[in-house]
Amino acid sequence: MDYATWTKNSFLLGVALLAIGAVGHVLGPTLIGQLPEWEATLLLDLEISGVLIGLIAPFTFGIVLPLTE
Repeated sequence: MDYATWTKNSFLLGVALLAIGAVGHVLGPTLIGQLPEWEATLLLDLEISGVLIGLIAPFTFGIVLPLTE
């Protein structure tokens, strides 16, 4: 298993989720007006998931799993 590639790709996934959620929160109301509650919740969940994945994945794939092998 190539831990460096998994670490980099999972961190980039977290950054992408965070960026999509943040851009959606900023541009959504500007482009289409008031967002429905489920869309606002979805964008917030994307931001939270992005932060968690971006913080946890490097420790998991970069530190913990290589030490257990």
